[in-house]
Amino acid sequence: MNHIPKAKMNKKLIYLIFVLTLNFSCVEKKSTKIETINPEPIATSKTDTLKFTSAIRAIFQDSKGNYWLGSHNEGVSFYNGKSYDYFTTKEGLSDNQIRSIQEDENGRIWFGTANGISVYEKGKLTNYPSKNNNGILDWNKTHGDLWFYAWEEDGINRFDGINMNYLIFPKPKNKQPDKSYGVTGISKDKAGKIWIATYSALFSYDNKMVNIFDAEKLKLKDNEQLHIRSVLADSKGRIWIGNNGIGVLLIENNSIINFSEKNNLIHPTSTRRGGNKSLPGTLEHPFAIEEDLDGNIWFGDVYTGAWKYDGLKFTNYSISDNPSKPMIWTIYKDNQNNLLFGMADGNIFKFNGKTFEKQFKNYEVKQ
Repeated sequence: MNHIPKAKMNKKLIYLIFVLTLNFSCVEKKSTKIETINPEPIATSKTDTLKFTSAIRAIFQDSKGNYWLGSHNEGVSFYNGKSYDYFTTKEGLSDNQIRSIQEDENGRIWFGTANGISVYEKGKLTNYPSKNNNGILDWNKTHGDLWFYAWEEDGINRFDGINMNYLIFPKPKNKQPDKSYGVTGISKDKAGKIWIATYSALFSYDNKMVNIFDAEKLKLKDNEQLHIRSVLADSKGRIWIGNNGIGVLLIENNSIINFSEKNNLIHPTSTRRGGNKSLPGTLEHPFAIEEDLDGNIWFGDVYTGAWKYDGLKFTNYSISDNPSKPMIWTIYKDNQNNLLFGMADGNIFKFNGKTFEKQFKNYEVKQ
Protein backbone atom coordinates (compact mmCIF):
# COMPACT_ATOMS: atom_id res chain seq x y z
CA MET A 1 0.00 0.00 0.00
CA ASN A 2 1.27 3.47 -0.90
CA HIS A 3 1.25 6.00 1.94
CA ILE A 4 0.72 9.70 1.19
CA PRO A 5 2.71 11.95 3.45
CA LYS A 6 0.58 13.90 5.91
CA ALA A 7 1.89 17.28 4.78
CA LYS A 8 1.04 16.59 1.14
CA MET A 9 -2.45 15.40 2.07
CA ASN A 10 -3.13 18.62 4.00
CA LYS A 11 -1.96 20.69 1.02
CA LYS A 12 -4.29 18.79 -1.33
CA LEU A 13 -7.20 19.19 1.08
CA ILE A 14 -6.61 22.93 1.42
CA TYR A 15 -6.39 23.27 -2.38
CA LEU A 16 -9.65 21.31 -2.84
CA ILE A 17 -11.49 23.50 -0.32
CA PHE A 18 -10.17 26.63 -2.10
CA VAL A 19 -11.42 25.43 -5.53
CA LEU A 20 -14.88 24.50 -4.19
CA THR A 21 -15.19 27.86 -2.41
CA LEU A 22 -14.23 29.70 -5.61
CA ASN A 23 -16.80 27.77 -7.67
CA PHE A 24 -19.66 28.40 -5.24
CA SER A 25 -18.70 32.07 -5.08
CA CYS A 26 -18.91 32.37 -8.87
CA VAL A 27 -22.30 30.65 -8.95
CA GLU A 28 -23.67 33.00 -6.32
CA LYS A 29 -22.49 36.12 -8.16
CA LYS A 30 -23.87 34.89 -11.49
CA SER A 31 -27.27 34.08 -9.94
CA THR A 32 -27.55 37.55 -8.34
CA LYS A 33 -26.75 39.24 -11.66
CA ILE A 34 -29.47 37.32 -13.53
CA GLU A 35 -32.12 38.51 -11.07
CA THR A 36 -31.29 42.19 -11.57
CA ILE A 37 -30.71 42.66 -15.30
CA ASN A 38 -34.29 42.82 -16.59
CA PRO A 39 -35.19 46.52 -16.87
CA GLU A 40 -37.33 45.81 -19.94
CA PRO A 41 -40.22 43.33 -20.37
CA ILE A 42 -39.18 39.70 -20.69
CA ALA A 43 -40.48 39.12 -24.19
CA THR A 44 -41.22 36.24 -26.50
CA SER A 45 -39.66 38.12 -29.41
CA LYS A 46 -38.38 41.49 -30.60
CA THR A 47 -39.36 43.01 -33.97
CA ASP A 48 -39.18 46.32 -35.81
CA THR A 49 -42.83 46.12 -36.86
CA LEU A 50 -46.05 45.71 -34.91
CA LYS A 51 -47.02 42.14 -35.65
CA PHE A 52 -50.50 41.93 -34.07
CA THR A 53 -53.23 40.60 -36.34
CA SER A 54 -56.03 40.51 -33.79
CA ALA A 55 -57.77 43.71 -32.73
CA ILE A 56 -56.02 46.54 -30.88
CA ARG A 57 -58.18 46.93 -27.77
CA ALA A 58 -56.01 49.25 -25.67
CA ILE A 59 -53.34 51.90 -26.35
CA PHE A 60 -51.32 53.71 -23.70
CA GLN A 61 -48.30 56.02 -23.67
CA ASP A 62 -46.45 56.06 -20.35
CA SER A 63 -44.69 58.94 -18.59
CA LYS A 64 -41.40 58.04 -20.30
CA GLY A 65 -42.92 58.20 -23.78
CA ASN A 66 -43.07 54.44 -24.39
CA TYR A 67 -46.18 52.92 -25.95
CA TRP A 68 -47.97 49.87 -24.59
CA LEU A 69 -50.33 48.20 -27.06
CA GLY A 70 -52.93 45.68 -25.94
CA SER A 71 -54.41 43.14 -28.32
CA HIS A 72 -57.60 41.09 -28.43
CA ASN A 73 -55.87 37.74 -27.95
CA GLU A 74 -52.09 38.14 -28.48
CA GLY A 75 -51.04 39.87 -25.27
CA VAL A 76 -49.11 43.14 -24.99
CA SER A 77 -46.52 44.87 -27.14
CA PHE A 78 -44.05 47.37 -25.65
CA TYR A 79 -42.66 49.98 -28.08
CA ASN A 80 -39.71 52.16 -27.00
CA GLY A 81 -39.42 54.09 -30.27
CA LYS A 82 -37.04 51.59 -31.85
CA SER A 83 -38.40 48.07 -31.53
CA TYR A 84 -41.32 46.05 -30.22
CA ASP A 85 -41.21 43.54 -27.39
CA TYR A 86 -44.09 41.09 -26.91
CA PHE A 87 -45.22 39.27 -23.82
CA THR A 88 -48.16 37.00 -23.14
CA THR A 89 -49.40 34.49 -20.57
CA LYS A 90 -46.17 32.58 -21.16
CA GLU A 91 -44.31 35.48 -19.56
CA GLY A 92 -46.85 35.81 -16.74
CA LEU A 93 -49.76 37.94 -18.00
CA SER A 94 -53.13 37.07 -16.48
CA ASP A 95 -54.69 36.72 -19.93
CA ASN A 96 -53.86 37.53 -23.55
CA GLN A 97 -56.94 39.72 -24.03
CA ILE A 98 -56.02 43.24 -22.88
CA ARG A 99 -58.94 45.55 -22.08
CA SER A 100 -57.22 48.50 -20.40
CA ILE A 101 -53.74 49.88 -19.68
CA GLN A 102 -52.79 52.58 -17.17
CA GLU A 103 -49.86 53.84 -15.10
CA ASP A 104 -49.78 54.59 -11.38
CA GLU A 105 -47.88 57.36 -9.59
CA ASN A 106 -44.91 55.03 -9.08
CA GLY A 107 -44.52 54.31 -12.78
CA ARG A 108 -45.95 50.81 -12.62
CA ILE A 109 -47.97 49.73 -15.68
CA TRP A 110 -51.30 48.02 -15.04
CA PHE A 111 -53.17 45.77 -17.45
CA GLY A 112 -56.85 44.95 -17.13
CA THR A 113 -57.34 41.62 -18.89
CA ALA A 114 -60.24 39.28 -19.59
CA ASN A 115 -59.17 37.16 -16.63
CA GLY A 116 -57.48 39.19 -13.93
CA ILE A 117 -55.22 42.19 -13.52
CA SER A 118 -51.46 42.28 -14.13
CA VAL A 119 -48.96 44.92 -13.02
CA TYR A 120 -45.51 45.34 -14.60
CA GLU A 121 -42.66 46.69 -12.49
CA LYS A 122 -38.90 46.40 -13.09
CA GLY A 123 -39.16 43.47 -15.45
CA LYS A 124 -41.58 41.47 -13.32
CA LEU A 125 -45.31 40.80 -13.58
CA THR A 126 -47.59 40.42 -10.56
CA ASN A 127 -51.15 39.20 -10.98
CA TYR A 128 -54.37 39.88 -9.10
CA PRO A 129 -57.61 37.93 -9.63
CA SER A 130 -60.59 39.85 -11.01
CA LYS A 131 -62.97 38.51 -8.41
CA ASN A 132 -62.67 37.34 -4.83
CA ASN A 133 -65.07 36.04 -2.21
CA ASN A 134 -64.88 39.22 -0.14
CA GLY A 135 -66.92 41.59 -2.30
CA ILE A 136 -67.48 45.03 -0.79
CA LEU A 137 -70.96 46.56 -0.82
CA ASP A 138 -70.02 49.88 0.82
CA TRP A 139 -67.72 51.54 -1.71
CA ASN A 140 -66.91 54.33 0.77
CA LYS A 141 -64.82 51.89 2.79
CA THR A 142 -62.27 51.87 -0.01
CA HIS A 143 -60.05 54.44 -1.70
CA GLY A 144 -57.71 54.71 -4.69
CA ASP A 145 -57.59 56.17 -8.19
CA LEU A 146 -56.92 52.93 -10.09
CA TRP A 147 -60.08 51.28 -11.39
CA PHE A 148 -60.21 48.09 -13.45
CA TYR A 149 -62.65 46.14 -15.56
CA ALA A 150 -63.64 43.33 -13.22
CA TRP A 151 -65.59 40.08 -13.36
CA GLU A 152 -68.22 39.77 -16.07
CA GLU A 153 -71.23 40.07 -13.79
CA ASP A 154 -71.05 41.67 -10.40
CA GLY A 155 -68.69 44.57 -9.86
CA ILE A 156 -65.51 46.55 -10.45
CA ASN A 157 -61.97 46.47 -9.03
CA ARG A 158 -60.36 49.37 -7.17
CA PHE A 159 -56.71 49.33 -6.03
CA ASP A 160 -55.80 51.25 -2.87
CA GLY A 161 -52.03 50.89 -3.14
CA ILE A 162 -51.92 47.61 -1.24
CA ASN A 163 -55.16 45.71 -1.76
CA MET A 164 -57.21 44.99 -4.86
CA ASN A 165 -60.77 45.61 -3.68
CA TYR A 166 -63.74 44.08 -5.45
CA LEU A 167 -66.75 46.43 -5.27
CA ILE A 168 -70.23 45.00 -5.82
CA PHE A 169 -72.66 46.91 -8.07
CA PRO A 170 -75.96 47.94 -6.47
CA LYS A 171 -78.03 46.47 -9.31
CA PRO A 172 -81.49 47.77 -10.17
CA LYS A 173 -84.24 46.09 -8.13
CA ASN A 174 -86.11 45.01 -11.27
CA LYS A 175 -83.00 43.29 -12.63
CA GLN A 176 -83.73 40.47 -15.05
CA PRO A 177 -81.81 37.20 -14.54
CA ASP A 178 -80.23 37.34 -17.99
CA LYS A 179 -78.83 40.87 -17.57
CA SER A 180 -75.04 41.18 -17.61
CA TYR A 181 -73.18 43.85 -15.67
CA GLY A 182 -69.74 43.24 -17.06
CA VAL A 183 -67.71 46.47 -17.19
CA THR A 184 -67.10 47.85 -20.69
CA GLY A 185 -65.80 51.37 -20.03
CA ILE A 186 -64.55 53.72 -17.30
CA SER A 187 -64.24 57.52 -17.41
CA LYS A 188 -63.58 60.23 -14.81
CA ASP A 189 -65.29 63.63 -15.12
CA LYS A 190 -63.75 67.01 -14.26
CA ALA A 191 -65.26 66.88 -10.76
CA GLY A 192 -63.59 63.53 -10.05
CA LYS A 193 -66.73 61.42 -10.38
CA ILE A 194 -66.19 57.96 -11.87
CA TRP A 195 -68.55 56.80 -14.64
CA ILE A 196 -68.69 53.05 -15.19
CA ALA A 197 -70.29 51.54 -18.27
CA THR A 198 -71.64 48.00 -18.08
CA TYR A 199 -73.70 46.08 -20.60
CA SER A 200 -76.97 46.61 -18.74
CA ALA A 201 -76.53 49.89 -16.82
CA LEU A 202 -74.37 52.96 -16.32
CA PHE A 203 -73.08 53.65 -12.79
CA SER A 204 -71.57 56.82 -11.34
CA TYR A 205 -69.66 57.22 -8.07
CA ASP A 206 -68.66 60.52 -6.43
CA ASN A 207 -66.87 59.02 -3.40
CA LYS A 208 -70.13 59.26 -1.46
CA MET A 209 -72.91 57.60 -3.43
CA VAL A 210 -73.36 55.17 -6.32
CA ASN A 211 -76.05 56.20 -8.83
CA ILE A 212 -77.65 53.86 -11.35
CA PHE A 213 -78.72 54.76 -14.89
CA ASP A 214 -80.74 51.83 -16.20
CA ALA A 215 -82.94 51.55 -19.31
CA GLU A 216 -85.79 53.44 -17.67
CA LYS A 217 -83.65 56.29 -16.39
CA LEU A 218 -81.90 56.59 -19.77
CA LYS A 219 -85.34 56.84 -21.41
CA LEU A 220 -85.10 53.88 -23.76
CA LYS A 221 -88.12 52.93 -25.83
CA ASP A 222 -89.91 49.58 -25.63
CA ASN A 223 -88.12 48.23 -28.70
CA GLU A 224 -84.68 49.29 -27.43
CA GLN A 225 -82.32 47.64 -24.97
CA LEU A 226 -79.15 48.68 -23.18
CA HIS A 227 -75.92 47.20 -24.44
CA ILE A 228 -73.42 49.86 -23.39
CA ARG A 229 -69.91 49.52 -24.83
CA SER A 230 -68.27 52.90 -24.05
CA VAL A 231 -68.55 56.03 -21.92
CA LEU A 232 -66.81 59.43 -21.97
CA ALA A 233 -67.04 62.31 -19.50
CA ASP A 234 -65.89 65.28 -21.58
CA SER A 235 -64.32 68.62 -20.65
CA LYS A 236 -67.70 70.38 -20.76
CA GLY A 237 -69.32 68.09 -18.22
CA ARG A 238 -71.30 66.05 -20.75
CA ILE A 239 -71.56 62.27 -20.48
CA TRP A 240 -71.48 60.39 -23.78
CA ILE A 241 -72.68 56.78 -23.78
CA GLY A 242 -72.04 54.40 -26.68
CA ASN A 243 -74.79 51.81 -26.93
CA ASN A 244 -74.43 48.88 -29.33
CA GLY A 245 -77.52 48.95 -31.54
CA ILE A 246 -79.18 52.27 -30.65
CA GLY A 247 -76.27 54.67 -31.03
CA VAL A 248 -75.03 57.47 -28.77
CA LEU A 249 -76.91 58.58 -25.67
CA LEU A 250 -76.08 61.96 -24.11
CA ILE A 251 -76.49 63.22 -20.56
CA GLU A 252 -76.24 67.03 -20.46
CA ASN A 253 -77.56 69.49 -17.88
CA ASN A 254 -79.75 66.81 -16.29
CA SER A 255 -81.37 65.95 -19.62
CA ILE A 256 -80.96 62.63 -21.45
CA ILE A 257 -81.41 62.21 -25.21
CA ASN A 258 -80.61 59.71 -27.93
CA PHE A 259 -77.99 61.82 -29.68
CA SER A 260 -77.78 59.58 -32.76
CA GLU A 261 -81.53 59.69 -33.27
CA LYS A 262 -81.70 63.47 -32.82
CA ASN A 263 -79.08 63.89 -35.56
CA ASN A 264 -80.73 61.40 -37.97
CA LEU A 265 -77.91 58.89 -37.62
CA ILE A 266 -80.18 55.89 -37.03
CA HIS A 267 -81.66 54.32 -40.16
CA PRO A 268 -85.48 54.10 -40.22
CA THR A 269 -85.36 50.36 -40.99
CA SER A 270 -82.86 49.54 -38.22
CA THR A 271 -84.03 46.94 -35.73
CA ARG A 272 -82.23 48.97 -33.05
CA ARG A 273 -81.93 45.98 -30.77
CA GLY A 274 -78.45 44.56 -30.97
CA GLY A 275 -75.42 44.00 -33.12
CA ASN A 276 -77.10 43.77 -36.53
CA LYS A 277 -75.00 45.37 -39.26
CA SER A 278 -75.82 49.02 -39.91
CA LEU A 279 -76.04 50.83 -43.22
CA PRO A 280 -73.53 53.53 -44.27
CA GLY A 281 -74.24 56.96 -42.85
CA THR A 282 -75.42 55.66 -39.47
CA LEU A 283 -73.96 55.85 -35.97
CA GLU A 284 -75.63 52.92 -34.23
CA HIS A 285 -72.71 50.87 -32.85
CA PRO A 286 -70.20 53.19 -31.10
CA PHE A 287 -67.63 51.06 -29.26
CA ALA A 288 -65.18 53.94 -28.67
CA ILE A 289 -65.55 57.63 -27.73
CA GLU A 290 -62.82 60.26 -27.17
CA GLU A 291 -62.40 64.06 -27.07
CA ASP A 292 -59.60 65.77 -28.95
CA LEU A 293 -57.56 68.82 -27.96
CA ASP A 294 -60.02 71.17 -29.71
CA GLY A 295 -63.04 69.77 -27.90
CA ASN A 296 -64.33 67.73 -30.83
CA ILE A 297 -65.99 64.45 -29.85
CA TRP A 298 -64.98 61.36 -31.81
CA PHE A 299 -66.92 58.12 -32.11
CA GLY A 300 -65.63 54.81 -33.40
CA ASP A 301 -68.37 52.69 -34.96
CA VAL A 302 -68.26 48.94 -35.57
CA TYR A 303 -69.45 49.25 -39.17
CA THR A 304 -69.27 52.87 -40.36
CA GLY A 305 -65.82 54.12 -39.33
CA ALA A 306 -64.97 57.25 -37.36
CA TRP A 307 -67.26 60.19 -36.70
CA LYS A 308 -66.17 63.66 -35.59
CA TYR A 309 -68.66 66.03 -33.98
CA ASP A 310 -67.48 69.65 -33.70
CA GLY A 311 -70.56 70.94 -31.88
CA LEU A 312 -72.43 71.79 -35.09
CA LYS A 313 -71.82 69.15 -37.72
CA PHE A 314 -70.61 65.59 -38.22
CA THR A 315 -67.79 64.34 -40.41
CA ASN A 316 -67.57 60.63 -41.23
CA TYR A 317 -64.22 58.99 -42.05
CA SER A 318 -63.49 55.52 -43.36
CA ILE A 319 -60.19 54.62 -41.70
CA SER A 320 -59.39 50.97 -42.28
CA ASP A 321 -57.83 49.79 -45.52
CA ASN A 322 -59.23 46.35 -44.70
CA PRO A 323 -62.93 46.49 -45.73
CA SER A 324 -63.70 43.18 -44.02
CA LYS A 325 -62.63 44.60 -40.62
CA PRO A 326 -63.68 48.25 -40.40
CA MET A 327 -64.34 48.16 -36.67
CA ILE A 328 -62.68 50.72 -34.38
CA TRP A 329 -62.03 49.12 -31.01
CA THR A 330 -60.45 52.06 -29.21
CA ILE A 331 -59.59 55.76 -29.61
CA TYR A 332 -56.71 57.06 -27.50
CA LYS A 333 -55.26 60.56 -26.99
CA ASP A 334 -51.50 60.28 -26.40
CA ASN A 335 -49.07 62.61 -24.59
CA GLN A 336 -48.75 64.82 -27.69
CA ASN A 337 -52.57 65.01 -28.02
CA ASN A 338 -52.55 62.81 -31.12
CA LEU A 339 -55.64 60.70 -31.61
CA LEU A 340 -54.77 57.05 -32.20
CA PHE A 341 -57.36 54.61 -33.52
CA GLY A 342 -56.99 50.89 -32.74
CA MET A 343 -58.57 48.71 -35.41
CA ALA A 344 -60.04 45.21 -35.57
CA ASP A 345 -57.34 44.07 -38.02
CA GLY A 346 -54.43 44.93 -35.69
CA ASN A 347 -53.57 48.27 -37.30
CA ILE A 348 -53.29 51.64 -35.57
CA PHE A 349 -53.97 54.94 -37.34
CA LYS A 350 -53.23 58.53 -36.33
CA PHE A 351 -55.39 61.46 -37.38
CA ASN A 352 -53.12 64.28 -38.63
CA GLY A 353 -55.86 66.90 -38.88
CA LYS A 354 -56.96 65.93 -42.37
CA THR A 355 -56.32 62.26 -43.03
CA PHE A 356 -55.35 59.08 -41.21
CA GLU A 357 -51.80 57.73 -41.25
CA LYS A 358 -50.85 54.17 -40.33
CA GLN A 359 -48.60 54.11 -37.26
CA PHE A 360 -45.93 51.84 -35.79
CA LYS A 361 -44.78 50.52 -39.19
CA ASN A 362 -47.41 47.83 -39.09
CA TYR A 363 -47.32 45.47 -42.05
CA GLU A 364 -50.26 44.85 -44.36
CA VAL A 365 -52.44 42.07 -43.05
CA LYS A 366 -52.81 39.25 -45.56
CA GLN A 367 -56.32 38.09 -46.31
